[in-house]
Amino acid sequence: MIGSREFPKERGMVLVTSLLLLLVVTILAISMFRSFGVDEKIAGNMREKHRAVNAAETAEQYAEWWLSQGNGTNGVPCNSPVSYTATVVCATTSVPTSFSSLPWTIGGTPVGITYAPPTMNIFAGGGIGNYYQTPMYYITYLGPAGTQGSIYQIDAAGYGGSADTAAVVESTYKVVTNVQCLDCTQ
Repeated sequence: MIGSREFPKERGMVLVTSLLLLLVVTILAISMFRSFGVDEKIAGNMREKHRAVNAAETAEQYAEWWLSQGNGTNGVPCNSPVSYTATVVCATTSVPTSFSSLPWTIGGTPVGITYAPPTMNIFAGGGIGNYYQTPMYYITYLGPAGTQGSIYQIDAAGYGGSADTAAVVESTYKVVTNVQCLDCTQ
């Protein structure tokens, strides 16, 4: 044959090179698809974290509003560990062992006041679009704020769509008494 040369040692080299390139491209494609799945999981976890924090902040804001309505007291002994249906202020002598772990307990029994906003979908099984558990809060009287008020600690907890997605927030709230309105026309 004129013009064509056969090199017996190079026979099939194009096939081997093509298969190696195909293998490299396949590995790259698989790793890209896997990273997309991880990114979706991360985004879902972030969404649930934000939902849990928002639920906890809602309960905390309700407790602050409740205190601002003049309902604060020097605290009552909350030694009998029960979940209160009405808001109470507990004395510092009866505080759960830890606010960072849920559920909050005193003597092994869960405590806390639940607050369910009217638009919150709460379902014990959690799931997409639902909250795992009703947000709750606990108010502790810390002491007087000079001669004009009291200081309280508010701890609140909220859940996302599962028991594994929980957030705890805490604030110190000062309620001042004897405030006069200088601009009121009444």
